Amino acid sequence: MNDRVEAFLHYLSAERGSSKNTIDAYRNDLNGFMKFLDGEGLNTPDASNAITRDAINGYIGDLNARRYAKATVARKVAAVKSFCGFLLDHGDLRSNPASQVDSPRAPKPVPKPLTTEQVDALLAEPTKYDSPEALRDAAMLQLMYGTGMRVTELVSLNLDSLHLDGPCWVRCLGKGGKERDMEVPERVLAPLTTYLDDGRPALLKGRLHQALFVNRRGERLTRQGFWLILKGYAKTAGIDGHVTPHTLRHSFATHLLRGGVSVREVQERLGHANVSTTQVYTQLADEHIREVYTDAHPRAR
Repeated sequence: MNDRVEAFLHYLSAERGSSKNTIDAYRNDLNGFMKFLDGEGLNTPDASNAITRDAINGYIGDLNARRYAKATVARKVAAVKSFCGFLLDHGDLRSNPASQVDSPRAPKPVPKPLTTEQVDALLAEPTKYDSPEALRDAAMLQLMYGTGMRVTELVSLNLDSLHLDGPCWVRCLGKGGKERDMEVPERVLAPLTTYLDDGRPALLKGRLHQALFVNRRGERLTRQGFWLILKGYAKTAGIDGHVTPHTLRHSFATHLLRGGVSVREVQERLGHANVSTTQVYTQLADEHIREVYTDAHPRAR
């Protein structure tokens, strides 16, 4: 049945326009399901005999027994359900066994933003160093926090994505292949210009590349590369806790809401398809307002 998994992944790429990261996640989850079926002696060419409600429930039980996090179990089961829907649509299943399986509910984690002081410390960290990489890092961190773009969107930027004539703006390719234009704050212009004039040419060493942000080999910087860079600066800036590229996005959104920007405007800037995805940040903004009020009015404690 592994060939049906590959057909499903091809469908996601060719017809649904899913990103490489999404397809890789589905491949990993479905390969795990196939291994479970192998272990149970169920991985037969006939999907109707192999994938049953009992098989899926057995898979969930196996994941729970191996102490997978609830969110991970929910994601893996969602992948199986999507795969079953594909098999049903293509005649491999006569009925959908996944429709009779309750989806595990994953807790919705509330993102933890940095404080404005922590953001300032993080953004200042690359300026302490004199190297082409530091110029690049300063521009990247400023651009990411200044626009709230995803890390995949950031490292996918090309030179022609950035427009510096007149009001500065950048065009990025978001989820589902949707483009959106974002205004680049004026404070980001100086580090961006310095990187383009001095840092990027030094990294390229005469080589040509369309990528906006490149590594020391003159190639496009990867998501993993950016994550390691961010992790290093967070550590030297003395920021405790787990800081990821998404932390900057969370911080961007939360700080906008705390400053009085509407949820709808924040939704547009983040590129969220549904406003409910953005509304999780209102909880953080409301908590901040309550903390400020309580500090100013001790009797309210």
